[in-house]
Amino acid sequence: MAPEHEFAQEEVVRSRFWRTLKRAVGQIPFVEDVVAAYYCALDPQTPLRVRATLFGALGYFVLPTDAVPDILLGIGFADDISVLVGAIALASTHIKDEHRREARRALGREPVAG
Repeated sequence: MAPEHEFAQEEVVRSRFWRTLKRAVGQIPFVEDVVAAYYCALDPQTPLRVRATLFGALGYFVLPTDAVPDILLGIGFADDISVLVGAIALASTHIKDEHRREARRALGREPVAG
């Protein structure tokens, strides 16, 4: 029987991602890429090593305890941004158009098909 969440960070990321993103959205210039990476990490078709990398970076982003406290205005998400940039760069060939469409929809940047 497969575990419900394959990665240690997956449950934490799922439960805290949107709340954290809402707080950080003004400080992250590539927010659409972060959301696309989130959808890529959730996609079971994404290779395990890529999912693990993304969940690790997204876990660092959503956890309140990290190298630079997120509450420090202006610089609080700087370390998170660095970690996310690296993970997104490593995963870039696996972030599909479908993940980007989902990200745009979630951010209200693309109309829902219907």
